[in-house]
Amino acid sequence: MDSARIEKLRYRAWRRGFREADLILGPFADKHLPELSTAQLDAFEHLLEAPDTDLYAWIMGRAPTPEEYESDVMELLKSFRFFAHAAIAPDERGA
Repeated sequence: MDSARIEKLRYRAWRRGFREADLILGPFADKHLPELSTAQLDAFEHLLEAPDTDLYAWIMGRAPTPEEYESDVMELLKSFRFFAHAAIAPDERGA
């Protein structure tokens, strides 16, 4: 496992500059990156290269994911969004 690469990806996931994406990608990275294969880390890194608003729309199901970004990692992210949303404190959701 390449711990330096995982830390770099974790940093990028938490600091996208688009808060809504940060709140999904950051916790996802914390939870899942250490257990992903090299190919899956490559897929995650590729996703991080996509524009924030596009990536967020794909994760939330508001827009179809382009074929080049479809992967088992994207499916994990789509499922993880429910976990991430539930884990956000009510005051962070604006409630």
